[in-house]
Amino acid sequence: MRTALFAAGLALLITPAFADVAVEKSVNGESSVTLHVQPFLDATELATLRLVATNKDALALFVPSSKGYAALAAAPKEGFIKEGVPVASAVALSDLPDAAAASEAALKTCNAARKSDEDCVLLLEVGPNK
Repeated sequence: MRTALFAAGLALLITPAFADVAVEKSVNGESSVTLHVQPFLDATELATLRLVATNKDALALFVPSSKGYAALAAAPKEGFIKEGVPVASAVALSDLPDAAAASEAALKTCNAARKSDEDCVLLLEVGPNK
């Protein structure tokens, strides 16, 4: 019993601060979309992501193929959109075999492109609507 409580407490301590981020789930055509409402997103960025999550044409701009899984990541200190265009470190990758691979690839590519010292986080996850 003590071991289980210790493990649960330890898990809470090592969980990243972004673990409490609100998510919004939607169905967009043949895709299921999860939007991670990160605290650094400004009103324009959040409105854009909500449009992408709910509008098939907008989603196609970020995820051209509806096959497989996709993810979009951004660096918190750099944001998602600046002066009307996505920042260089905001990365969307698609056509991956599963959700974990999509998330991992988007985060890895974003972290390689970011100029700030804070790790990238997920903004969108896209997969088939089952």
